[in-house]
Amino acid sequence: MAKPYKILIAPLDWGLGHATRSIPLIMSLLEEGCTIYIAADGQIKSLLQFEFPNATFLILRGYKIQYTKQKKYLLLKLMVQIPGILFSIYKEYRWLKSIVKKHSIDAVISDNRFGMYHAGISSIYITHQLLIKTGNKFSESIARRFHFWFIKKYTHCWVPDFEGKENIAGQLSHPENLPDNIQYIGCLSRFESLEAAEIKYDLLILLSGPEPQRAIFEKLLLHQLQQFSGKVLLVRGQPGINETFCNSNGIPNNIQIKNHLAAKELNLAIEQAKIVICRSGYTTIMDLIKLQKKAILVPTPGQTEQEYLAVHLMQQKLFYSVHQDEFLLKEVLETVNQFPSLFIDYDMEQYKKIIHQFVQKISAN
Repeated sequence: MAKPYKILIAPLDWGLGHATRSIPLIMSLLEEGCTIYIAADGQIKSLLQFEFPNATFLILRGYKIQYTKQKKYLLLKLMVQIPGILFSIYKEYRWLKSIVKKHSIDAVISDNRFGMYHAGISSIYITHQLLIKTGNKFSESIARRFHFWFIKKYTHCWVPDFEGKENIAGQLSHPENLPDNIQYIGCLSRFESLEAAEIKYDLLILLSGPEPQRAIFEKLLLHQLQQFSGKVLLVRGQPGINETFCNSNGIPNNIQIKNHLAAKELNLAIEQAKIVICRSGYTTIMDLIKLQKKAILVPTPGQTEQEYLAVHLMQQKLFYSVHQDEFLLKEVLETVNQFPSLFIDYDMEQYKKIIHQFVQKISAN
């Protein structure tokens, strides 16, 4: 029997979504008999190590992108960090060369990490943002050229969306012009429909994304939940943190708080909730679409991709959305109950076919 192929997975450290959407890919690769190496650190490493304790983990520092408390300063804050990001891209490119040689890696799959391409092996880049929204056409053009320059360095660019008109990300994944190496792989979700699950929570709140906005939204929600009598599960989106919460610390008895839930636990919690409140992160959206769960999307302030997705999906009558600075729990819950949530029956197994073809091509080389 031929030895298993060694696949290196490298998710970006901007929130948890790039890591969580790697989970179904890793599971499919394991089913294909591959050996998995994961390049990560911090919370990303903690999350994936919990899901895949038998994988080999290699420490690769993230881009450490920082946000601002005020939306109006975000673009300036990001621009100041560009030199550091470019240096991180250069370092990860050099790092990959040594790792491929040291561990005899057969292929690499990078989720939005620009520098993880290698001329000697199959290199896959994953992104749903072929159009990077900035709010300005000139800067969008520059960002697209920059992004496409890196995309073309890879063997293929996998887009977690559907190719036709009935897609999820709209303009983000379907701009007018595309690089030649694009492959649409369908929706990526680690979850499965649990038809027997009984409703247990009136609200499930999923916090995620970079600080300080994650903490700001958490504080806002906890304040407004003081007047809510229904049963609530709040997941803080902080894997690897052992801090516990008890109801004696000013938290009402109807609110349960967890720092993090493993995939199976979170899958069940979503199915047990009447309504989900969460960021409009693309990975979360794919999970909600697969489970066809009614949700309220609250985009991270200043994150133009999330703001676009929230508006786009509300126009498609999939999810109700509201800005963080306009969020009033009582009013939002009254409105969302009247929202249609018209889900489309997508092929949620499409990515598995792409993975199988990918492994077959590696074996043919």
